[in-house]
Amino acid sequence: MDFTALTVELLKGLNNITGSYGLAIIALTIIVRGCLWPLGVSQQRSMKAMQELQPKMKLIQERYKSNPQEMQQKMMQFYKENNFNPMAGCLPLLIQMPIFILLYAALISPQFIQEAGNSHFLFINRLDTTLRGSAGSSYDGVFSVSPNDKFVVYKKVKVQVGDEVLDNVKISSKNAIKVQGEIVPGQSVDFKINLDDIDLKYSQLEKVSGAEIELQNIKTREVENVKFEKRDNILAASMPSNAPQSQFHPDVLILILLFAGSMIATQKIMMAANKNVSQDPMQAQMQKMMGTMMPVMILFMFIIAPIPAGVLLYLVVSNIIQIIQTIVINKQLEAEKNK
Repeated sequence: MDFTALTVELLKGLNNITGSYGLAIIALTIIVRGCLWPLGVSQQRSMKAMQELQPKMKLIQERYKSNPQEMQQKMMQFYKENNFNPMAGCLPLLIQMPIFILLYAALISPQFIQEAGNSHFLFINRLDTTLRGSAGSSYDGVFSVSPNDKFVVYKKVKVQVGDEVLDNVKISSKNAIKVQGEIVPGQSVDFKINLDDIDLKYSQLEKVSGAEIELQNIKTREVENVKFEKRDNILAASMPSNAPQSQFHPDVLILILLFAGSMIATQKIMMAANKNVSQDPMQAQMQKMMGTMMPVMILFMFIIAPIPAGVLLYLVVSNIIQIIQTIVINKQLEAEKNK
């Protein structure tokens, strides 16, 4: 099962409802966070329970530090007596990771790039762009390329069948376009496509003499109209190339900064919610340091890693919902405690 294609189809459906792929990503974020709300409650209960039980857990660890096996048994017994599951706080993070990976794979996939890669939302110019992406000028007769670039059929396919030109012919495989030899910027790129990958009747395939196919470089999102000629059982073409120019996208940097800011706000709210819970001073200092260092580390990682703008939008909205969730659930837990 192609989960990436299913994610793209889900975004298409949400786009049909909301009228925008940016809103579709926000809607997907709300759906995911809504489904994870009960686990969020469980996570915050677990965190509060951990902090309240920490002094007793430390006593057990000190008492049985010379016998690790017995200490483990006593700790398990302690968890059971207090109805505490130390793994409950990790479950929401473990579930969200595959969703993040799927969304990342969907937004860099040829299906999404062809369908909505150039979609803009608010200040975001393209949902599929990264902080420092390579770009080329479309329809200038020259592909901007790097080694290992991949190419896909974009939209328009015209096939010459005898004296007739057939428009909008379908290509049966998304990986039909092959590059012959190595890609060297500045040298011609040779393409081929098997006739069997062209969705025509057998009697028509025998009469095919050439084709005009719009190809897209997945990495740079550049589109060129390439003319193919028939050679034996394939259609072959050659296109001049040059080295791509790297471009800086400030709108993606704004998203990265918003993500870092929302992470810091989330950490501060969670620490404020637990300030009245008795806590080991060293542990409190470590949590404070992690609350400051973790956003900085992730910010640095996202500046280096090629994260699409749409994925960053998902993460920012997810953090905002996390802040709201933390406030609401903490009020709920405080009300339960007072009662």
